Formats: sequence, structure tokens, C-alpha cells
Amino acid sequence: MAAACHCGNSQLTVVLPRMQQIIHYFLHFGFPVFVALLIDRSRWFRIYVVLLLTMLVDLDHLLAVPVFNPCRCSIGFHPLHSYYAIGVYILLLFPRKTRVIAIGLLLHMLTDGIDCLFIIRNTGC
Repeated sequence: MAAACHCGNSQLTVVLPRMQQIIHYFLHFGFPVFVALLIDRSRWFRIYVVLLLTMLVDLDHLLAVPVFNPCRCSIGFHPLHSYYAIGVYILLLFPRKTRVIAIGLLLHMLTDGIDCLFIIRNTGC
């Protein structure tokens, strides 16, 4: 998939590597299965659904213009992907009732952080 990226004053055309996409979607949909099984094998499916629901954090992308930019790092850009929000997600690890949600949100931030590393590597930005 080709995408036009803006890096400083220049414009780059970047082909997003298939490996990045595979890793991204595996971390969003596949890895949470293993995490859910690790947390509680008897309730793994319910935990997995909660982990998937934490992807609703991406609703903050709707506030950006353009909504999707394959060359933009989400971490530090979108409100629910800010460093302050990540700090709150870390604090949510402590109460037992919010722990699974916090794990899902932090896994999401980790996945998006890995995407940022791919963006930096592929664009030089």
C-alpha cells in the first residue's frame, strides 16, 4: 500500500511493509488470546472480548485531520494515545477491577509504539 508522507518540507512515498501489517494485526487480535489465557483460562473468552473492546481507544483518531495518516505516529499525537493517558492506563493496573482494561490499553499502546518504530525506520522521520 503506497502512502504519501510528509517529513519536514519533503514529501515521501512509502510502501507500508506487509510485515508491519502482519505484526500490527497479530498484536491487536492474536496476541490478546494468549494474554487472556494467561490471565484466567476459565474465563479467557470474556477477557479476550474486553481486551478487544479496548481498541475503542482508537476513536480519538476521528479527531485528527486526516483521520488516517499511515506516516503519523499515534503515540503522543492522539488524546487517548498521549503520554498522560498512558500514565493513567498504568495507574489502572493497580485496582483489580480495572486491571484487564489497563492491560488491553497498554497492549494497544505497545502495538502502536511498534508501529511508530516501523514509521521511523521506513520514512526516516
